[in-house]
Amino acid sequence: MRYYITILLMGLVTFLPRWIPMTVLNDKKLSPRIVKFLKYIPFAALGSLIFPDIIYSTNDVSSATVGTIIAIVFASFKLNIVLVVIAAILGAYLFEILL
Repeated sequence: MRYYITILLMGLVTFLPRWIPMTVLNDKKLSPRIVKFLKYIPFAALGSLIFPDIIYSTNDVSSATVGTIIAIVFASFKLNIVLVVIAAILGAYLFEILL
């Protein structure tokens, strides 16, 4: 029973910060400057979550860097995300094997 209460409280803690602004700010208009700022937050949050994993994903930082560069190059051509991920993994793997 104690576990259920803990899980319920954890769900409540993650739900409330999302629900409260949505209900409070539902009828209010935000300034265009704030809206423009808020559009960049998901990219910044995603970058801050992904970057540490990129560095520590392999045994060597240089192979992780090679994989990252390959992913950036492939993604800049707007290729399929699966192709980008496979190319980055193969690039990092081959770099680690060859060196």
